[in-house]
Amino acid sequence: MTELTQLTLAQTIRGLEKKEFSARETAQAHIAAMEGARHLNAFVTETPDIALKQAHDSDARRAKGGAGPLDGVPLAVKDLFCTKGVKTTACSKILGNFVPAYESTVSANLFRDGAVMVGKTSLDEFAMGSSNTTSAFGNVISPWKRAGNSNADLVPGGSSGGSAAAVSARLCLGATGTDTGGSIRQPAAFCGISGIKPTYGRCSRWGIIAFASSLDQAGVFARTVEDCAIMLKSASGHDPKDSTSAKKDVPDWPKLLSGNVKGLRIGIPKEYRVDGMPEEIVKLWQQGIEWLKAGGAQIVDVSLPHTKYALPTYYIIAPAECSSNLARYDGVRYGLRVEGENLNDMYELSRAQGFGAEVKRRIMIGTYALSSGYYDAYYIKAQKVRRLILNDFLKAWEKCDALLTPTAPSAAFAIGENEDDPIKMYLNDVFTVPSSLAGLPGMSIPAGLDRDGLPLGLQIIGRAWDEQTVFNVSRAIEKAANFTAMPQMARRKAA
Repeated sequence: MTELTQLTLAQTIRGLEKKEFSARETAQAHIAAMEGARHLNAFVTETPDIALKQAHDSDARRAKGGAGPLDGVPLAVKDLFCTKGVKTTACSKILGNFVPAYESTVSANLFRDGAVMVGKTSLDEFAMGSSNTTSAFGNVISPWKRAGNSNADLVPGGSSGGSAAAVSARLCLGATGTDTGGSIRQPAAFCGISGIKPTYGRCSRWGIIAFASSLDQAGVFARTVEDCAIMLKSASGHDPKDSTSAKKDVPDWPKLLSGNVKGLRIGIPKEYRVDGMPEEIVKLWQQGIEWLKAGGAQIVDVSLPHTKYALPTYYIIAPAECSSNLARYDGVRYGLRVEGENLNDMYELSRAQGFGAEVKRRIMIGTYALSSGYYDAYYIKAQKVRRLILNDFLKAWEKCDALLTPTAPSAAFAIGENEDDPIKMYLNDVFTVPSSLAGLPGMSIPAGLDRDGLPLGLQIIGRAWDEQTVFNVSRAIEKAANFTAMPQMARRKAA
């Protein structure tokens, strides 16, 4: 039944509706694929029993004519979303045995619509990273390999690398992710799939383990734009349990998906032409411009002058909020507890042994930025610059309807390649951080391959609450690019 893993999410839904196969058969095919790809370490927890039970229930609903929009679709859930009765670790030792008694709103919405959960995917610890190498449970390995004789294991991107690797390797039809500064879009680009971060507030944050509360936003991965539109529609919606959840109607994105860009104004921000960017990415960006021109779009040059301050702004605000959010992990209420001679010893030992190096680094940076005498100089100033970055986008919208940029400054790199230089690692998010700071929707689409045969992505950024334009521009690029490449292991299964 390996052919079932080659279908897209939309194709699977149509096949289930026509009774060409059952939800149980679909679940079994993906469970078998997961078992054959454990070397990727994409999953922290596999849930085959839950998947088969949900698939059985889905078949029963469909037989009675009561199927939901996602009924019988095998999905993976990033291990940052609390899942009732299923271990949720944030890939940290400090939450290594945490089993929530409640369900995150996003995963509850997906299950409400009939989704089948095959497992919980790995991430950088507490979503802090760009490579999925900071997990307490080991690196995730990309299903992609460089062309030629290189056997180097590549990163899948981060923090949602497990989700991206699982979708790319055909272990599930879609997956949830979270994006704080690019953690959906960058791994989507590295793994040759589609991924969207919606407008901040479009998806509830309730039940998602917090990293940086003013930036964290749930989103989705899938292999096509249509699949992302279907999945995001189910995941979205107002949630009274989340004070940052917006009271906005959820459009029928799949139904409205046209790929028509005729008459749209597409902005090209000059500040995104950074020094040292590989020529392949420059050429792909230009190719994207030509594709949109051919579709009838008008290309306009725009300026986002405060873009150069986005990364330093992000790496003040995000660690500051991380420092505050992670203060709750003290060994007292839940999670790892390491006993000491007194209460202070217990706090220190629990946090020292529970958190990894990257998490500790960001806590220390954030605590410093929030400390007396530095709060105004760093955190408050960063928030003021954040407003200037948003203002840049608001001015750009006077001239254009969406922006087209590269997703990442390079293709996937080898595990360990950039880990000796945290700053170099942070630069992976140079194109994705600005829209995160502004709370805008952004999507990455696979659009080509580099000289080593690795996928490269293009990013579409839209106005707040205008995911429809983002989807339509993305669909236009998807059709023009006709990206059919897949990782070697997925090619073998397809054969």
